[in-house]
Amino acid sequence: MKIVVIGGSGLIGSRVIALLREAGHQALPASPRSGVNSVTGEGLSEALAGADVVVDVTNAPSWEPQAVLDFFRNSARNLGKAEVAAGVKHHVALSIVGCERTPDNAYFVAKVAQEEVIEAAGVPYTIVRATQFMEFIGGIADFGTEDGTVRIGDGLFQPIAADDVAAALAQVALAAPLNGTVDIAGPDRAPFVEIVARYLKSVGDARPVVKDRDARYYGGYVEEQSLVPLGEARIGRISLEQWLAQAKKG
Repeated sequence: MKIVVIGGSGLIGSRVIALLREAGHQALPASPRSGVNSVTGEGLSEALAGADVVVDVTNAPSWEPQAVLDFFRNSARNLGKAEVAAGVKHHVALSIVGCERTPDNAYFVAKVAQEEVIEAAGVPYTIVRATQFMEFIGGIADFGTEDGTVRIGDGLFQPIAADDVAAALAQVALAAPLNGTVDIAGPDRAPFVEIVARYLKSVGDARPVVKDRDARYYGGYVEEQSLVPLGEARIGRISLEQWLAQAKKG
């Protein structure tokens, strides 16, 4: 199959490309770097010509509320139109577990808008909702740092490794469209504050980590189950302990 990965040069996209090629498929990355811009529509018709599947793992360059909303909404609209014209049989998109449960997080709101456009586009689709990536825990700690202390909101956390996200996306891309969503998450679920503290300890970061119910997660308040699957989810194979050990090696 010919599979085009929008955002194929990034953290997840590059991994998806590698897995699909290993499986014998024609997997092609498409991004502004290669002359394809889903937000403006530039290069889309050429990139999607003859494509069977499109995997969208784009990420907005700005998290300013209106900018991120415009990015995901416009990108999804342009992709939908180009896919209909090209006869694409399956659109796969990466989204976020719980995005509809945190209306004061602008990025999550934008992902909900993206999902709505995908559902209305007329192309068979599967939306893969992932929990937060293990690779982002350090950035989360930095965002929550105030006066040398990391303040983390209440709630549970179940991060997933980027390799597991890519594996799930590749698997979905090769399967029949669900016209619905799939949740994926890592194997370890624990209080948010505990996982962040565990990460910092593993990398030798002495910053104290405290639970603060008023702390915001990129603008949104975190409740007990805001960031974890509520029902059935596909669970990744890489534990937090395994990922931390690998991250130390390098």
